[in-house]
Amino acid sequence: MPQDNPTPDRVTPRANRTTAIGVVVVLAATFLISTGTARAAWEEISRFLSLEGPPKPASANVLSEHELEALDGMPSQSQAELLLERSINHYQGANDQIASHAARWRGHITLNDRLNNLFVTAINSDDLRVRAAGIEVDIAARNLEKTPATVDALEPVARTGAQGPRANALWDIGLLGNRGIEPERAARILIGATDDGNVNIRYWAVEGLAYLGTDEVIEPLLAIFHDDPSPMIRERAACGLAQSGMLSRDQRRRAIPKLLDFAGDGALDETTRTWVFQALRDITGKSLPHEAAAWRQWYAGGGE
Repeated sequence: MPQDNPTPDRVTPRANRTTAIGVVVVLAATFLISTGTARAAWEEISRFLSLEGPPKPASANVLSEHELEALDGMPSQSQAELLLERSINHYQGANDQIASHAARWRGHITLNDRLNNLFVTAINSDDLRVRAAGIEVDIAARNLEKTPATVDALEPVARTGAQGPRANALWDIGLLGNRGIEPERAARILIGATDDGNVNIRYWAVEGLAYLGTDEVIEPLLAIFHDDPSPMIRERAACGLAQSGMLSRDQRRRAIPKLLDFAGDGALDETTRTWVFQALRDITGKSLPHEAAAWRQWYAGGGE
């Protein structure tokens, strides 16, 4: 409901109020800084207000007793959304709860807008445990039973199915393999699809390899990065090696020697060579020039 405007003589003009507040702040700051103890307190306040510096926890990052008590009374969808959000924020116990609930969520949760947004955030986390939590939720939302029998059913579709079901099967096999279901078999199926004539099939084979995340996927991803005729596929292979997917930091570093070879390979087009240097930066955290010699010198010096 609209309200009557207050009479001007009873209201301090906004500019005057701002000026008055500013004077008080300046006087307070001057007073505080005049003493050593107060100056330290002011500097501490400044640090809290800054976006810079190391993370500052807002709480103990544990699931509250209230949340745990209410959890089993929630619908499965709400459980998955709450726990994945807590996992993303590194709450202790969230991943344990996801592990214990995921099997019961199959067929009862969907990747609605909220859960899908949480899933995308999770699989882009800098913590592989959070990425794994996202995968568990996605497997449950896709109603996949984590058994070899599921891979048995998916394999023929992944090898010879129509484009849409085949792409889904390749993705599903990669996720299941990452969670320990027939990982060697998953690698064989996915690698077998990386030379398919259909670029969309190759795309999902590469994504599946990246999320499978076993040692066996490193060499195939390197070969795809170097040789695939599609720039899109080469770029996805580079991302899988450098940052996306489920390879660990140590696994990614195993790609460095071959990437150094790529950096000096004149047969590569300029865009792909740029991706090589970007991959090296993502893997190592080093910001060196886009020059093969600079990276080789760094690696020869110990690569740290």
